[in-house]
Amino acid sequence: MAYQEKQLQEISRQFQIYGEILHAETFKIGHINETYSATYDQGGTRVRYIHQKINKNVFKNPAAVMKNVMRVTTHIRKKLEARNVRDVTRRALIVIPTRSGQSYFRDANGEFWRTFVFVEGVETHEAVQSPRQAFQAGRAFGEFQQLLVDIPGERLVETIPNFHHTRKRFAALQRAIESDHYNRAADAQPEITFALEHESIVDVILKAMARGKIPERITHNDTKFNNVMLDVVSGEAMCVVDLDTVMPGCALYDFGDMVRTTTSPTLEDEPDLSKVRMQMPMFKRLAEGYLSTAGEFLTAAEKSYIAFSGKLITFEIGIRFLTDYLSGDTYFRIHRPDHNLSRCRTQFKLVQSIEHQEEAMQKYVDKL
Repeated sequence: MAYQEKQLQEISRQFQIYGEILHAETFKIGHINETYSATYDQGGTRVRYIHQKINKNVFKNPAAVMKNVMRVTTHIRKKLEARNVRDVTRRALIVIPTRSGQSYFRDANGEFWRTFVFVEGVETHEAVQSPRQAFQAGRAFGEFQQLLVDIPGERLVETIPNFHHTRKRFAALQRAIESDHYNRAADAQPEITFALEHESIVDVILKAMARGKIPERITHNDTKFNNVMLDVVSGEAMCVVDLDTVMPGCALYDFGDMVRTTTSPTLEDEPDLSKVRMQMPMFKRLAEGYLSTAGEFLTAAEKSYIAFSGKLITFEIGIRFLTDYLSGDTYFRIHRPDHNLSRCRTQFKLVQSIEHQEEAMQKYVDKL
């Protein structure tokens, strides 16, 4: 554990949690933040909470992140309550305020901590295991977008500016290739060649948004399959998590990342590239689930780019992994020296698989 239990006990006392902390353990989710599960005794009942330290290297303004999170979770909960939805506390994240009523606590070292109610009776999966799960993921993220269509107030803060700006991501890759500060370009030559040969797809959605053909939406921006919590009994999608990148964006980017993370039978760092492929049955159920909820607000123009978005975002994430590898692995957490290069190769193999099926994918969407 990066933080010892004694330190976590001190952190826990800063939040409105009543009871004695029994134990805490590392909760291994995501690439970015440090996350801990803590169990408390509350009147003889054991209750769990999530304590999380926000990564300031990635999120330069944690206070703005938490402002967004509070606005989004509060709005979603109100919308669900108005619809008389059951299990609201399992369908929307609940932020536990500090003793002073703030959404986060800043410790003596300047680190930002936040606490959520632990959502019980759910599970997440690193890779999709059935078409039904793909449907549930699509439905959940589509509903998430749909619930936020009418969020009131000022524009949400861009917690990571230009997060899905594919042209700027491509330019960052070009700079990393040129500088080759860690002398890694030679080991990634096939991947570099693949990336540069696909430059023509980089600006397609950016130009459509600039022309007003595609509208700006409030989007999740990290719609990996493991960010949907599924009920352990029914398998129904209950809650969308990891809200740090919820901000203004493009609905297609969210769907594209779902294609990337739910249609291949492998993890995003699968070393055996022969296993990596876009599975049409998974895509069909994913699209059905997504349009069952997002279809209420998506325009015809947005729908026309649905298959393309899967290719684009998979490519974008691939070049981000490649850029990080060439730059010395400073963004994504790695577990072996070539981890980011392995992740890149998996993404690029999936791009190729999508390219071979893109026309059929879009024809199916057009029928829905």
